[in-house]
Amino acid sequence: MTSFISAWIWSERFWLPENVSWADLEHPPAGVEYPKLGHVMLYALPLAVGLLLLRRLFERLVAKPCAHILQIQEGVPRRAQSNAVLERLYQSNACPDRRQLEGLTKQLDWDERKIQRWFRVRRNQDRPSMQTKFCESMWRFTFYLVIFIYSIGYLWVSPWMWDVRQCWHNYPFQPLSPGQYTHYVAELAFYWSLMFSQFTDIKRKDFVIMFVHHLATILLITFSYGNNMIRAGSLVMCVHDASDFFLEAAKLANYAKYQKLCDVFFVVFSVVFFLTRLVIFPFWIVYSVLFDSWEIIGPYRAWWLLNGLLLVLQVLHIIWFYLITRIAIKAIFKGKVSKDVRSDIESSSDEELSTSSSKKCPTPIVKDNNHTSGLNGGTYNH
Repeated sequence: MTSFISAWIWSERFWLPENVSWADLEHPPAGVEYPKLGHVMLYALPLAVGLLLLRRLFERLVAKPCAHILQIQEGVPRRAQSNAVLERLYQSNACPDRRQLEGLTKQLDWDERKIQRWFRVRRNQDRPSMQTKFCESMWRFTFYLVIFIYSIGYLWVSPWMWDVRQCWHNYPFQPLSPGQYTHYVAELAFYWSLMFSQFTDIKRKDFVIMFVHHLATILLITFSYGNNMIRAGSLVMCVHDASDFFLEAAKLANYAKYQKLCDVFFVVFSVVFFLTRLVIFPFWIVYSVLFDSWEIIGPYRAWWLLNGLLLVLQVLHIIWFYLITRIAIKAIFKGKVSKDVRSDIESSSDEELSTSSSKKCPTPIVKDNNHTSGLNGGTYNH
């Protein structure tokens, strides 16, 4: 039964072009190595766990000392008054509606404004501190910068970076280089670690979109490695990494309250994001995967799946660029990145912003005087 399911999942008719079998890829010429999916999966998942542990060490030994140097304090939020009735309701509903508030006023003999303030303080009590956000962004910045430099290093001397049609010459009998293997394993492990840590990291409004993005990316990396679309896959990953470290740099500058530097990094990020995600990616890489591969090797079943995943990523790029443009316009006309459309659950003080919660809470709306909160949540993550 297991062998039948495995044979069905890894059907040659689905994954490989016509007249190519897995046996053809299992016996490469002497001195040549073809990708084997088992090899990358064997190391990617344990490495993902290792990256999670490495991240904890990095945040404790590197990021936190940097935060202290920049005077980014841990910050202990004001604690809500102990109340068993309100705490029990808070665990099931952090934003009570009008009817619940009226019931609480009668039960506790508190006025409604006092109850609203209790829930506001209690929500802020669970909010991550600025230092926590700084450490998270510093880890992402470090990985994105290192992996981008590494990928550019070996792609720069690769002929298919300058002539993308070479991604399909003699496909799928293309040798695997050590640089490609290291790049793939590192990227796949990192995205698995992002998938795991998304449930424990700072909560974002676009949790579902990010989950779809991570899942689509993992599937693309895995499938493109399994059927040796590594040349095109390495270009896709490099293009995606090109803008990410600029965003994380903008967030780091924002947390450190270097507002002008934050705005500069964010504008650079916006320009690079546009060029890589809305110009190079669709008109150079996706075009080649759709049309050059059709012309050179012809379509097959997995071809449709991989192109579908690439188009899903492109739709997400368009959504994100819309959000990025909104912030960039504010940065240009107001002189600062004033508010992130993907901010955290609560405001940076004990007073709420109308847009800072993923739920509409019946609380007084007060303007935020902290103009450095613009990238607290980050507009976009790879």
